[in-house]
Amino acid sequence: MKHISYLHGLPESRETRNPEDDVPREERYVPPDIREIDWNRICWEKRKQKSSPTGATAYWDKRAPAFARNSSKSDYSVKFLRLLEVKPHWTLLDVGCAAGTLAIPLAERVKRITAMDISGNMLALLRERCAKSGISNIQTVQGAWEDDWNALGIGEHDVALASRSLITEDFESALTKLDRGARKRVYVSTIVGDGPHDRRIYRALGRNLNPGPDYIYLYNLLYRMGIRANVNFISYQERNSYESPDDAYTHLSAKLEVATREEGEILRSYLKENLVCHEGKWMMSYPRKISWAVIWWDKEKA
Repeated sequence: MKHISYLHGLPESRETRNPEDDVPREERYVPPDIREIDWNRICWEKRKQKSSPTGATAYWDKRAPAFARNSSKSDYSVKFLRLLEVKPHWTLLDVGCAAGTLAIPLAERVKRITAMDISGNMLALLRERCAKSGISNIQTVQGAWEDDWNALGIGEHDVALASRSLITEDFESALTKLDRGARKRVYVSTIVGDGPHDRRIYRALGRNLNPGPDYIYLYNLLYRMGIRANVNFISYQERNSYESPDDAYTHLSAKLEVATREEGEILRSYLKENLVCHEGKWMMSYPRKISWAVIWWDKEKA
């Protein structure tokens, strides 16, 4: 019989040793606690890197007519309204209401609406639409996320919503204001991935597209704030239409804040190659799939 020797004190074999035993304790990876991550700062840092315009009052005042026109043609509002649950005796706060993308169709579904926007031109268009449609239960307020909402007389409503309008430096403060402004439910919609931004145009202009913080950043921030939110998604194919190639250029150059002659020439060349005429309207030759996340939470169950 072959003699077997048992040796003591030798290193363990490669198969049985724990790899972590070779790593100094202070260098071992410790997964971060998601509740301790400063998601508000991360959202702001991503926002600063965003390649689209800052969203100042002058920018939205200039874009108001074209924005209102294109918003009325989009499937977004129809699909958002299907997700929105309201009752006839409820009041609603619409922050970043624009020219009434949601406020106008919601006027017949709720008792009263406070429509707030940073752009006076957007609010003027909303009031014009109300006058034409005989709508009398929408009150407009010009204000921003950073303003004192008590001084603006915003007050509390049954439902508070921010549809594609969370443009701020302090996301946590804005979400807190929205949450405090609602008695029953809060809705926030924001981009998924590229959102409405056309990456092909950015590439043609030689720009990098950074759309900013998408929904998962806000969701994690809400989690850190102690809010257990729900998420639904809206997706649709979009092909904005224009009256003419010049109309398309005017709209897109304002949206992208084309500032140099060279970029203007590139954009005109891109539109010449990609615009097609269909039934008297001009549109891009390619459709784009756009997705939005609708994040909502119930105050009574929070």
